[in-house]
Amino acid sequence: MALTRACLVDVYETLVAYDFVAHSRALAALAGADAGAWQRGQVAVLPDFDKGVLSPAEAITRILAACDVEPRPELVARLARADSEFMTAHCGLYADALPFLRELRSRGMKIALVSNCSANTRRLLTALGLIELADEVILSCEVGFAKPEPEIYLRALDALDVPPTAAALVDDQPSYCAGAASLGIRPIQLTRNGDAPPPFPVATSLPEAAKLLI
Repeated sequence: MALTRACLVDVYETLVAYDFVAHSRALAALAGADAGAWQRGQVAVLPDFDKGVLSPAEAITRILAACDVEPRPELVARLARADSEFMTAHCGLYADALPFLRELRSRGMKIALVSNCSANTRRLLTALGLIELADEVILSCEVGFAKPEPEIYLRALDALDVPPTAAALVDDQPSYCAGAASLGIRPIQLTRNGDAPPPFPVATSLPEAAKLLI
C-alpha cells in the first residue's frame, strides 16, 4: 500500500454534527408549512442546491411551492436569512474533530475538506475553526460537482497535488466512500453508531480513523 500523504475529510456528520430534522422543522414553522412536506421539499432540491445550481432564494421558492405556500418575496427573503442563522444554531463540532485534524497536520499530511453543501458552509467552517486546519476546502456548491461524482474528488487531489493512491477519504456515507474507492482513493467509513456494511474499513471515531491512516 502506498504511503498516505493526504486525507480528504467530509464535513457534516464527520467533523460537524448537524441536526437536519430540527433545521427543517424550524424553517417549516417560520414558513407556516407542514414540517413533513418541508423536509421532503428540502430533500428534493438538495442535488441542485448542493451543486450551486439554485440560490438559497430559488431553493426556498421551490420548497414553498411543494408545501403549497405562496412564495411571497418578503417570506422568501426572511426564510433565506433564517436558514443561515439556523445553520449555525443546529451545527456543532464533534469533540474529536479539531484533535483529529491537528494530528494529521502533525504528521505532515495534507488535508482537504470535501463537502456536499450550501453556500452557508464556508462561513460556518471559518467560525468553527476548521478552515485554518485544512490545506484546501472543496465545496460542492462552489465547484459544481457533488460526491459521489468523480470530479469533486479529482478537484481535491489536484488541489493537494497528490495521486489517488496516496490519498484517503474519511466519510460517513458509504456511497461517497464507494465513489472515492472507484478512483483508487482509500476509503475509511466513519460510523459513530458502530454500524456499517462491508467492504470499507470502518472507524467508530476520528481517533480510530487516524490510526488507520498509515
